[in-house]
Amino acid sequence: MEHRPLGRTGLSVSKMCLGAMMFGPWGNSDPDESTRIIHGALDAGINFIDTADVYSHGESEEIVGRAIKDRRDHVVLATKFHNPMGEDPNQRGNSRRWIMRAVEDSLRRLGTDYIDLYQVHRPSPDIDIEETLGALTDLVRQGKVRYIGSSTFPGSQIVEAQWASHDRRLERFVCEQAPYSMLVRGIEADVLPTAARHGMGVITYSPLAGGWLSGQWRKDADLPTPSPARQRLADRFDLSLPVNQRKLEATEALAHLAQDNGVTLIEMAIAFALNHPAVTSVLIGPRTPQHLQSQLPAADVRLDAAVLDRIDDIVTPGTVINPADSSFINPALQPAARRR
Repeated sequence: MEHRPLGRTGLSVSKMCLGAMMFGPWGNSDPDESTRIIHGALDAGINFIDTADVYSHGESEEIVGRAIKDRRDHVVLATKFHNPMGEDPNQRGNSRRWIMRAVEDSLRRLGTDYIDLYQVHRPSPDIDIEETLGALTDLVRQGKVRYIGSSTFPGSQIVEAQWASHDRRLERFVCEQAPYSMLVRGIEADVLPTAARHGMGVITYSPLAGGWLSGQWRKDADLPTPSPARQRLADRFDLSLPVNQRKLEATEALAHLAQDNGVTLIEMAIAFALNHPAVTSVLIGPRTPQHLQSQLPAADVRLDAAVLDRIDDIVTPGTVINPADSSFINPALQPAARRR
């Protein structure tokens, strides 16, 4: 498994990162099988694991922590904070108060005394970025966190955070985590070039577009039932919506392209994300050992210029067929915030 530097940190991470959202009731409720998936990924050369406190309300972190206990020194461990972890309005967000509590909870669940990469799961436009960066800087200086990163930040907020770090002499985000697939290409227009200009690594997630590029979503086929984690995202899967019909048409064309080139759609989808020069590592999120085995071969797939050009013909670079797949919509672009 090829390893790449994470931005300008000097930290080397595998070009595939094991995403842990499916470990626990959100995906696979068998912790022993989840552990086997984690060990299988490590044995295949993956040294990078990404989870979050909110995944199965902490259970994912617990599973990951137990699975890597004897291999902790060889794992680059990433987790995230931001999403609600209780009914209390202060048990969420990017405030100093919550960050200081959230990190202790994650450290306990992960069974470790440090987190390699601690990421802001979503922006909080109502919270000063300097407050967030200041709290994260303290965690780095305390030795509880090695590096910090952002997730689903628009390009403008990436720049704002980088400037605040420079201006206030605070720790900087060394990477951005963003959705990226053959169906969800919005970050090509702004986030990828912005991250590259600031020397940031980029971790991309959902290369299979939430399962759309798994090979199961085909015309004239019995379509799969979304997992519990994805059932909350009905607007991404409802085929009565015209945008999802267009996704189905694009998926069909991409499946034929993969077949013509002797690879599976899964392999082509992951290889596509790996191909972009600004991308450091691509998150894979297997729910079963079989899923893992179907995704690992993508590490050795190379897509030539003709295939990439054909993908561009099917889905225009820099576009997202269904805006809901972007995971985060800038509040400044919502109808209520526009000046008419």
